Amino acid sequence: MKKTVSLTVALALSAGLLAGCSGTASNPGSGSEDRVVNVCSWGEYIDESLISEFEEQTGIKVNYQTVPSNEELYSILSLGGANYDVIVPSDYMISQLIEEDMLAELNYDNIPNFDLIADRFKNLSYDPENKYTVPYAWGTLGIIYNSSMVDEEITSWDAMFDTKYADQVLMINNSRDALGIALMDLGYSVNTDSEEELQAAYERLAKAKEDGVYQAFVMDEIFDKMESGEAAISTYYAGDYLSMLQNNPDLKYVVPEEGSNWFVDAMCVLKDAENKDEAEEWINFMCSTEASLRNMDYIWYASPNEEALEQYPAYYEENYGEPLDQELYEIMAAPQEVLDRCEAYLVRPVETRTLYNDLWTQLSI
Repeated sequence: MKKTVSLTVALALSAGLLAGCSGTASNPGSGSEDRVVNVCSWGEYIDESLISEFEEQTGIKVNYQTVPSNEELYSILSLGGANYDVIVPSDYMISQLIEEDMLAELNYDNIPNFDLIADRFKNLSYDPENKYTVPYAWGTLGIIYNSSMVDEEITSWDAMFDTKYADQVLMINNSRDALGIALMDLGYSVNTDSEEELQAAYERLAKAKEDGVYQAFVMDEIFDKMESGEAAISTYYAGDYLSMLQNNPDLKYVVPEEGSNWFVDAMCVLKDAENKDEAEEWINFMCSTEASLRNMDYIWYASPNEEALEQYPAYYEENYGEPLDQELYEIMAAPQEVLDRCEAYLVRPVETRTLYNDLWTQLSI
C-alpha cells in the first residue's frame, strides 16, 4: 500500500499550487502576452506537481479548476459561465457535448502521445472516430463500506436501500449514477429509455430517502465522511476508494453482483477555446507515460496509456520498496471479468435526459 507520507507531501504541495490557479480563468485577450491554458476537471483527480512541471517545461500558465459532476459541468457550459479550454467529462457526457456541437476536433499531430493510448480505449461509443478526445483515466463505480461498522460482507446494491443501515448510507449526488444504481438493483439496464423502469428507479430512491436510509447525498464530501467513520456505506469510484483507504484501513470496496458502471473520462477541447494550441500541449503532456505513471500513483485511477498500465506495479515497487498488492491493483485496473459485468453509460435521447432531470428534481424536493 502507498506510504501515507507520500500523500501528505503531495497534499501539502497541492494546496500551494491550487491556491494560485483556482480563480477565474485567464483571458489571453486582456493584453498579456503570457500563454495560458484553462483546465476544468474533477476534484482529487491530478497529481498537482505535474501542473508546475508542465508550466516549467512550456512556459504555459495552467489555470486549474474543478467541478463535482458531469451534470454541473454541463450546466456551467450551457450557461456560458466559464472560459475553459480543456475539460475532462465522462463518456456519456462527451457524447452529448459532441451532439450539441460544443467540442473542437483535435489536431492529433500536436498530440503524438495519443499513440500510447491502448487500442481498447480508442474508437469507443462516445467518440467512435476519435475526433474529439484523448482518454485520461478509467475505472468502476462500486460500494464502499466500513467493515468495522457493518457486520456482514456486502455484495449487492440492496445495501444502498436497506433500512437496517438507516442514517448510515451516503448516496452519490448526481442523477445518472444514483438512478443508475437503482436501475441496476432492480435488474434493469443503466441505458434504459423505459419511462416505467426509470420511474421504478426513482421510487426505489425516494422510498429509501423517505425511510431515512440516506444520511446525505454527497460527492467529494464522501472522503471526510467515510475516512472518519461518520457513515458506514456509500457508493463512489474505485480510485477514490483507494485514496480513502490510506486514511481508514477498515474500508472495503466491491463491484456488486448485479454489475455496475465502468467509465472512461477523457480530455476534450471546447469549440470556443481561446487557447487551443496550449490545450493540445497540455493533453499531450498528460498522456505521456511518465505523467501517466505519476498520475496513477497519486489519484489511484487506471491510465489508458498502455505502457503506464503495464509498468505501474514495477514503478510502485521501485518507489515504495514493497510489491503492489494485487487485490488493490485489480480494484484500480479492473480485470476483464469484472468489466464484463459492467455497462458503460451511453448518451440517451433528449426525452430520456429530460425525464432524468425531472425525476432528479422531484427527488431533491
